[in-house]
Amino acid sequence: MQAQKAEGTRDLIGAEMRAWQKMQQIAAGVFEPFGFKPIETPAIEQVDVFVHGIGQSTDVVRKEMFRVFSGANLERVFTEGTDTKLKPKQRLALRPEGTAGVVRAVVENNLVPQGSTPFKAYYAEAMFRGERPQKGRLRQFHQVGIEWLGAPDPAADAECIIMLMEFYKRLGFDLSKLRLLINSMGDAQCRPAYREQVKQFILNHADEMCDECRERAELNPLRAFDCKNDHCREIMAEAPLMGDNLCDECREHYEQVKRYLDAAGIEYVEDPTLVRGLDYYTRTVFEVEAPGAGVGSIGGGGRYDGLVELEGGKPTAGVGFAVGFERALLALQAFGNDLGADEAPCVYVANAGKELRQNVFAITQELRAAGIVTEADYQGRSLKAQFKQADKVGAKLILVLGGDELAVGKVKVRDMESHEEVLADLANVAEAVRERL
Repeated sequence: MQAQKAEGTRDLIGAEMRAWQKMQQIAAGVFEPFGFKPIETPAIEQVDVFVHGIGQSTDVVRKEMFRVFSGANLERVFTEGTDTKLKPKQRLALRPEGTAGVVRAVVENNLVPQGSTPFKAYYAEAMFRGERPQKGRLRQFHQVGIEWLGAPDPAADAECIIMLMEFYKRLGFDLSKLRLLINSMGDAQCRPAYREQVKQFILNHADEMCDECRERAELNPLRAFDCKNDHCREIMAEAPLMGDNLCDECREHYEQVKRYLDAAGIEYVEDPTLVRGLDYYTRTVFEVEAPGAGVGSIGGGGRYDGLVELEGGKPTAGVGFAVGFERALLALQAFGNDLGADEAPCVYVANAGKELRQNVFAITQELRAAGIVTEADYQGRSLKAQFKQADKVGAKLILVLGGDELAVGKVKVRDMESHEEVLADLANVAEAVRERL
C-alpha cells in the first residue's frame, strides 16, 4: 500500500513552508523589541502537565489530547485495562497547546525566582489535537505564541493585546476587518460563586439543552456559553454574566486594561460571554475573529495567574496568547492576501559538454558561497535539456559554460526572461551575477 500522511495532517511544501517561516520571522520582529526571547519545549510531556494546567474537565483533555505509550507500556495498558499503574513519567501526551509546557519549563528551571524580573518567551511550534479534521482545524497544526510570567500589572495584559494586533498587521491583515473581543473571567475569589450560578441556570433549563451542555453543568458550566447548538445559545443568552459578578479587584483590573487599550488606540468589543476553552484562564481573556473569512477565531489568549502554582511552582502571575498559523493563512487568503514569502532568485549553471562538469562544479560552489541560490545538472542532461530544467526551477539567469568561453576566462550569462546575453569574467562571476539578479 502506498504510504500516506495521517488524517488531519498536511505537508508544508514550497509556498506554505515559506509562509510558516515568514510568520516566525515576523513574530521575532514584533515580540523581541518587547523583551521576549525564543523558547522551544518538548512536543511530548507528562500527561499531568496538561491535566493540571488545562483542566481535567476540558474537551482538550477529555477528548482531544493524543496519549503516547511505548510498545511495552501500551501492552500493559491493554492487559490491565488502565494506565493508572504506570508511573507519571510513563504517562505521556503530545502537547495540545503551548502554555502548559512553557510554564512547566519555568517551574522546573526556576526561571522566575522570588523578586526576579519577569520571564518573557515566544514560541513557534506544532500542536496536536484529536479533533475531527475540517477547514482550519487539523490534528497537527502550528501556533506562534507568547508567555509572560511574573507580571500581575494590567499593563501586561494590554501590551499582550497590542503586540497581538501589531502581529496581525505585519502579517498583512487590514485590522478594520478583524474583531477583537475582550472580557474578564474573574479569579479564584469571585468565579466559584459565579460558576455555581451558571450551573444552576443550566440545570433549571436542562430539559431544553443538549446532552453535552447538561454534562458541562457538572464538569465545566462556563463552556456552555460556547455551545454550537443554536437553541442552547439562545438559552445561554439569558444566563448570568461574569461581568455582573466580578469582585472589586477584578473589576478594577479589567477597567484598567481597557483604559490602556483606549490610550493605545486599540479598538475592541466587550463580549460578556467570552470564556475561552481552558480552565487556567483568570481575569482578562481576549480573542480575535476574522468575520467573513469562514475560519472562526484566528487567535487569542488571556491571563492565567494560578497556572504556575498548579504546575508545582510558587504563586506567579501569567499572561499570553497564541495565533494559529493555518487559520491565519486561510483568513489572509479569504481577504485576498497571502503570507507567502518570495523565493530568492535562482541561477542555473549549464555546461556545453561533460568535460566541463568540474568547472561548473567550481562555479556553483563560488556562487553559493556568495549567498546566491544556484542549481546545475546532476543527471547528465544535454544542453537543451539543461535549459528546460533551468526554466522548470524558475531560474532568472542561466550561465552557459563552453570550451571557447572557458579558454578566455569568460562565461555566458543569459537572462531567461529577456533572452539578453552577455559575457562575464569568471574571476568576478559572483559580482556579475548579483548585478543582474
